[in-house]
Amino acid sequence: MIQVLKSAWALLLGMGLLMIGNGMQGTLLGVRGQIEGFGTFEMSIVMSAYFVGFLGGSQMAPGMIRRVGHVRVFAALASLISAVLILYPTFAQVWVWTLGRVLIGFCFSAVYVTAESWLNNASTNENRGQSLSLYMIVQTLGIVAAQGLMLAADPSGYVLFVIPSVLVSLAITPILLSITPTPAFDTTKPMSLPRLARQSPLGCVGMFLLGGIFAAQFGMSSVYGTLAGLSVGQISTFVALFFVGAVLTQYPIGWLSDRMGRRILVIGVSTIGICGAVLGILMGDDFAMLLVAAFIVGGMSNPLYSLLIAHTNDFLDYDDMAAASGGLVFINGLGAITGPLITGWLMDQIGPPGFFMFIAMLFGALGGYAAYRNTRRNAVAVEETGSYVVLTPAATTAVGMEIAQEYAIETDQQDADEQNAT
Repeated sequence: MIQVLKSAWALLLGMGLLMIGNGMQGTLLGVRGQIEGFGTFEMSIVMSAYFVGFLGGSQMAPGMIRRVGHVRVFAALASLISAVLILYPTFAQVWVWTLGRVLIGFCFSAVYVTAESWLNNASTNENRGQSLSLYMIVQTLGIVAAQGLMLAADPSGYVLFVIPSVLVSLAITPILLSITPTPAFDTTKPMSLPRLARQSPLGCVGMFLLGGIFAAQFGMSSVYGTLAGLSVGQISTFVALFFVGAVLTQYPIGWLSDRMGRRILVIGVSTIGICGAVLGILMGDDFAMLLVAAFIVGGMSNPLYSLLIAHTNDFLDYDDMAAASGGLVFINGLGAITGPLITGWLMDQIGPPGFFMFIAMLFGALGGYAAYRNTRRNAVAVEETGSYVVLTPAATTAVGMEIAQEYAIETDQQDADEQNAT
């Protein structure tokens, strides 16, 4: 762990600041949108735009890095993020915010690709797992810390937009000054989506549905809070609980994943997620119960991301795992684009409960499809399944997933070598 911190402290610090900025702007726009008089569906368009940009950035970033290099891409896009954050309160119009969210989503995605390739270069076979774990922990803690900063000033003013702008600007400094040399950049040729769907139907369908679940909670939770009449402090706490739940349940679910059938676990986790969403529907007027609902939903949805990747890998050869990364991220991104739009429409039709209703429906569809697939193909024996690697959909690109796939392959091969030795 010490070796990881020595080699990648600047990257981790920079990513922590970036995640604080990203987490803060998402919550802030939901609150400020109500102050500006934007409708719920208008805000859903704004929030969905981020995922449109994110998906585009993850596809275009590799080419940009090859043409001009990591340093220029990272500096240029981080500067653009900082500028857009300042423009939000200056031009409070739906179309401006929508365009700004597309740009910010694109920039953050490309910045993550750059950072993740640097992370891979700074890691060795011996510490890649620790590096990946620290990276994911920093991401999640950054989003949680961002919710606390929401209380630093009045959301109707400029200060809360200045803070993430400054943090994003500061995030560039340690990364660009401390990490040398910049790594060569290359990505694996992606697997075609039809082939990926044939290899793991549940992995593909599950990633699409999970994209909708995560985008709803990441993009629309603050909009839900304003519509439900929560204070800024309550909204911040509500949003934070989704990610606190994610941190605390990843490793227990990962432990179970390596010891029981993964389809059964997907069904069980989805069922618990439904219960959390139903609790939010029925007890949304009780703030304490609302926090419990957020904890359960976040605690089930985030580990499902890693679980579905591990399930997909169970049906892939080692040579195909890295190639499948881009397809899984792309499918998840398509689902993420639709999540805020449908959530916003439902909340327009039936009020705040529409937020949790949409999440419950997607959990139900995911668990139901897992149950159906359990009748169509025999599960892989537990002793033959691959490793579960912790990932989060908050900021994982195809590059980050490739790192995780490489680590899973290395871990599985080491385990096999140890078994053969005994």
